[in-house]
Amino acid sequence: MENTCTIRFMGDVMIGRNVNLKISESGYEYPWGDVLPLLRQEGVNIINLEAAITASTQPVTKVFNFKADPDKINTLKAANIHIVNLANNHVGDYGTEGLKETIRILDQHSIAHSGAGINITKAKEPIIIKENDIKIGLIGCTDNEPSWRANLHPGTFFITVDDPEELESEVIKLRSKVDVLILSIHWGPNMEIEPKKRQIEFAHRLIDLGVDIIHGHSAHIFQGIEIYRGKAILYDTGDFIDDYVVDELLRNDRSFLFECRIKNKKISKFKLRPVIIQNMQVSLASGHDKEYAIARMQYLSSPFGTKITDEGEVLLATN
Repeated sequence: MENTCTIRFMGDVMIGRNVNLKISESGYEYPWGDVLPLLRQEGVNIINLEAAITASTQPVTKVFNFKADPDKINTLKAANIHIVNLANNHVGDYGTEGLKETIRILDQHSIAHSGAGINITKAKEPIIIKENDIKIGLIGCTDNEPSWRANLHPGTFFITVDDPEELESEVIKLRSKVDVLILSIHWGPNMEIEPKKRQIEFAHRLIDLGVDIIHGHSAHIFQGIEIYRGKAILYDTGDFIDDYVVDELLRNDRSFLFECRIKNKKISKFKLRPVIIQNMQVSLASGHDKEYAIARMQYLSSPFGTKITDEGEVLLATN
């Protein structure tokens, strides 16, 4: 009998600012709403952590600075979060000390992370975990905040779609060590409804080199899904938890829990579970909200030839 496992992807999880305060009032489990039982089922849960976890009171100069108090690591633990991408434009909001504290807290609580580190070697270091004897590898990277690029100093694994050689080298090195290779990438501008042509070309190139699933995020709204050579490109997974103002047209309060079932080292099933953020809490969408989200994803994915049923099943025909 072949081993199987479920990998669940979420977009941006921002547990700072007002969400941090709400957690203090309502408990560590509050932000996950009725999605929590799904996250506690067997499988691997992966997020983009859109905030530093630090006691620092020294923000860097920028428009928005997000941080969660150190005890809010318990919110991630409550939802059985296994891996976080740290390569984004908020992990350094409280400087290198805030970044180092975030990493230290994640390590103390055995939550794996990739995409940022105390130097470039650590920032590029992939995560390898085993689930039901299936080896899953993940590399985190970003094209946001070039000044935060790690070198001999702390920072992120910064890349661009026009200069991917460093990332390609890491993919090639990791490919032979794992059964499933995931790239978690914080890329592109905010509130864009579709990826740029260069992003699509970049994604195809990384799949050709051996990536199995691309976990994109950054736009704050979900974008279309492409099944390319039997592999999944989630161009943007949107937001999952936050306190952001809702754009009534683009609806950044709506996204999905993206569930991939792995069998024989390949994606055997891909399910979308629509979610909605209300009052700093994510919940499973129902009725019109659910129908809207699936219909929009069907529309956004159709240019890639991807077919999605009205129940949220992604059909795995290859291009």
